Parts: sequence; C-alpha cells; structure tokens
Amino acid sequence: MIRTFAGTTVLAAALGLATQAHASVPLLNATCPGEIEVHADEGGPVYVNGKEGELKKFNDNYFEIKGAGVTISLSINPDGSPSVTYTGKGGANCTVKVG
Repeated sequence: MIRTFAGTTVLAAALGLATQAHASVPLLNATCPGEIEVHADEGGPVYVNGKEGELKKFNDNYFEIKGAGVTISLSINPDGSPSVTYTGKGGANCTVKVG
C-alpha cells in the first residue's frame, strides 16, 4: 500500500509539472489604444507600460493582468495564438505581436 501511494504521489507531481509547463503565458508584445503597452515573457511575468502587472490565471487559456489602472485579458486561441483586450478607459482590442 505504501508503494502505491508513493508511486501515485510521484506520478501526480510529474503530471502537475507537465501541465504547468504546457499552460503558460506566451512571449508577446501588444499595443493597445490609450497608449497601453503590454509585454509578456514566456511563462511570465507580464508588464503593463513597463511595470510588472498582477497576473491571475483562470485556466490554461485565459489570464488577466492588472496594472496601470486597467485589466488586460489574455486569451489563448485554439490555434495557440494569443488575443489581448483590456477594460478600463475606452477598453478595446489590442494589436498583438508574438515573439
């Protein structure tokens, strides 16, 4: 019984690491209306106008970043491409450049 528990624990830990590595913030730069610039390093952190924002992961395909008085929404599309929008003064879609 101890062997099964230990093996299960190791397997669960390995699967958890694989999931975390797979579901991360991509490297991107985005320019948003209202002079808002977003930069993300692969896996994080994410910067809004040059200052590190508060990153919250909701699931493998959706993150929110708070900073500079706005909330940035980062979605990962089914094809793997990122989509960036924001709420705040004049919220809008942003132009995204990957890499």
